[in-house]
Amino acid sequence: MRDFRWPPPPDGGPRTYGPGPSAPRTGRPALPEPETELVTTPHGVRLERLITGAGDPVTVFAHGLGGGIAVTRPLGSAVSGRRVFFQFRGHGRSDAPDGRWSYADLARDLRAVADLSRATRAVGVSLGAGALTRLLSESPERFDRAVFFLPAVLDQPRPAAARERLTALLEAVESGEAGTVAEAAAAELPPAVRNTPAGWAYLRQRIDQLMRDGLAAGLASLPDEVAVSDAASLGAVTARSLVIGCAGDDLHPLAVAEQLAAALPDATLHVYDRPGVLWTHRADLRARVSQFLNS
Repeated sequence: MRDFRWPPPPDGGPRTYGPGPSAPRTGRPALPEPETELVTTPHGVRLERLITGAGDPVTVFAHGLGGGIAVTRPLGSAVSGRRVFFQFRGHGRSDAPDGRWSYADLARDLRAVADLSRATRAVGVSLGAGALTRLLSESPERFDRAVFFLPAVLDQPRPAAARERLTALLEAVESGEAGTVAEAAAAELPPAVRNTPAGWAYLRQRIDQLMRDGLAAGLASLPDEVAVSDAASLGAVTARSLVIGCAGDDLHPLAVAEQLAAALPDATLHVYDRPGVLWTHRADLRARVSQFLNS
């Protein structure tokens, strides 16, 4: 693979250096982001929200650390009923309260959005899976169905790799330099995707969002937090659950997915064989999530 370069090529990439295979270079520009709204929660934190679809049931989608609505929307593309996407505190246009944040705070954000929209199902991605875990440990009958995609934390803090990745991203955003942000954001892409039209399109959208909205400094402490102090607290959860893990993912250890699936009374575990699932197995992932929620 050739090295990542910034700025992107004017024709959408990939930009190559020296001899190598060539082909027509086509790349679709990133779709414009949909209009969102700010909603005031009972605990006083305004959260950015997007609602798509219509009717019941209602599913709420919770994103990962440093991510946002754009990352979770593909997971809901074939899910029936209303789909509620939101930004946790410190992300996008959502408020960033002072003080240290914990998974209890994130669970409070998730609960508020779910209650306001009368959601009966939930999907959590990475950090969002941790918030969903915490919420269900406190209210085991809150959802009928729950999907945990790439859970990153249970009763032990996240691995050092997660802390290093987040620190690099926060420092890049703080620098205000698009090239520095691009270098940090490129780490989110599988190596084979980084110099492709799809990779450039993702980076453009991601950099635009980070440069516009930033990331709150309060996020820096979250890799040191745990979702629950004891996995046994999940023993009363009534929701049918789907836990999706991935082998070889340093940020989302497979052991966490396995432990979570074992702790939930009615859970199915599915494991993908390599990282970058949203790029390498997107169609299968969307079908798996929608079939579980729609059945």
